[in-house]
Amino acid sequence: MEVEITTPAFGTGRTAPQRLGDELQVSRSSIQEGQEAPRVLDSMGAPLHDTPAHLVPEVAPAGWSARDGRRRAWVCRAGLGLIMVVQALLSMRLHNTAFMDEALYIYAGHAEFAHIFHGAPVNSSYSSTFSGSPMLYPLLAGAMDSLGDLTGARALSLLFMLGCTGLLYSLTRRLFEERVGLFAAALFVAAQSTIVLGWFATFDSAALFLLAFAAWVVVRTDRANPFTVLFAAPILVLAFCTKYAAGLFIPTVVALAVIVAWPHRGARALWRGVLLSAALGAIGGAVLYGSSILAGIQFTTTSRAHGTNSTSSLIDVSADWIGLALALACWGALSYVWRGRIGEVTSAARKATGEEPGRIWRAMLGLLLCGTGLLAPAYQIHLSTSVSLHKHVGFGLFFFAPLAGLGLARIVGPHFRRAAIGPRFRRATIGVGLLIIRAATGLLIIVLALSDGMEQSQRRYATWPDSTRLVDLLRPHVNGNGRYLSDIAQVPIYYFRDITKWNQWTGTYYLNYTDTKGVKRTGADAFAAAIDDGRYNFVVLQKPGVSKFDPAIAKALPTSGKYRLYAELPFSTTFGDGSYQVWMRTSDSRGTSVS
Repeated sequence: MEVEITTPAFGTGRTAPQRLGDELQVSRSSIQEGQEAPRVLDSMGAPLHDTPAHLVPEVAPAGWSARDGRRRAWVCRAGLGLIMVVQALLSMRLHNTAFMDEALYIYAGHAEFAHIFHGAPVNSSYSSTFSGSPMLYPLLAGAMDSLGDLTGARALSLLFMLGCTGLLYSLTRRLFEERVGLFAAALFVAAQSTIVLGWFATFDSAALFLLAFAAWVVVRTDRANPFTVLFAAPILVLAFCTKYAAGLFIPTVVALAVIVAWPHRGARALWRGVLLSAALGAIGGAVLYGSSILAGIQFTTTSRAHGTNSTSSLIDVSADWIGLALALACWGALSYVWRGRIGEVTSAARKATGEEPGRIWRAMLGLLLCGTGLLAPAYQIHLSTSVSLHKHVGFGLFFFAPLAGLGLARIVGPHFRRAAIGPRFRRATIGVGLLIIRAATGLLIIVLALSDGMEQSQRRYATWPDSTRLVDLLRPHVNGNGRYLSDIAQVPIYYFRDITKWNQWTGTYYLNYTDTKGVKRTGADAFAAAIDDGRYNFVVLQKPGVSKFDPAIAKALPTSGKYRLYAELPFSTTFGDGSYQVWMRTSDSRGTSVS
């Protein structure tokens, strides 16, 4: 009969064998003459053949062992599932009618479908003015809108963002461990950009999901054949085509492909970067050569018009949206550089090679991920504009969230260990108090991040007016023959897509017009002349104005003698109170040309 000595698993209630220094005391009377030497088993019951019977094998410094366990896996999955349920509820609690961008992209999807299947004419400006290919996300959004209206299109965004959370957890688990992954997912879900993008039918959620998928691929294949990194190339090109601003984060994924493989392959990991870059160049070049999206890339991204927002204001809003998470990420990066292995961290490199990556590697990983979080604010500071910044910071958040999770894990401390509940700590009130303080600090950080995200997302979702009353007012009056001028033309185009065509609606941002005398006009003169000619059946103005031509239009309407104020519909937004002014034509149009 063999004598087995098992190192007890935490929580089993079994008493550990007596220790004396590094020796395990075994009663000599328990081993009879000629009997086989005792075997030492690990906490899972597996024999440690290379471990002498008189030595205790190394005990995992954290309560969560680095070895895979079914119980631990299911607990982590349950935690991740709970986080994702909270994410879905946070996004779905937001309510408002379609934002102008949502209305534009969904309608474009319907138009592209009609063009593909029925040969209907399509607005040729989509390719040159959209911030992503009109043949990708708009088609998906249009299909979901056909199934479930605006809610269906927004639900598609929620699915993409839930996918981002799952990929973030898996990626962080691969870099560090499960508990850090759960913290990273929780901080990502609490951010206003994640909450808003999860219920916002624009390009952003799809592009972020594709970037997340590509990042997960390069991390997951860190020990595989270098050519496996090529799987990420078409995904990254697709992310770029979905939203051109995603290209800002492609170099991060390429660099990450090299860094995560370095502990396993050394300098040979550079080949992963070379292969991925070459594949991106080849696939991306072929896509650009065979498409018409280059004008859109220039108009919306590379040659975008500069705004008037100050650097200080852009720094302030960026700090409000991602400041707490970025501070945690910086702390996590610094602590990881200082000490690579603390109880809760067992990196994939250590599991594979038996040793922790050096400080230079850890510093490079921290600089890459934290630096990526600053890309969107820096680029928009360069452009002096806050347009879409609240969405773009979410892209950087995904990349530095693993370090933010690590920073929070370091604050909370390791999972409860045997030493933390042993007699020494039970007698040491200050030790127990420190554990409580650290846990309370971590909980406070999560609560603070969540409350900020909820408040900011609610305010963001109220930055545009509810158009329900306006749509209900106009519906009995619009038809397939009228002409309409509106500050928010994209919204009625979407809601009245079964009644009117897109070219029946004119926005207030630009106009070329030839009046009844044959004079070609542009800008404010064009709008004033069109109103004086009674060009439009209805004119909808938003107060306060949204276009620089609104004052000229508002002045021309009452003085033309051809329009009367039909209704004024008040609304409230984050920026204050306002109203829709609806003007109805009282005389016939004299039929002039407009472009």
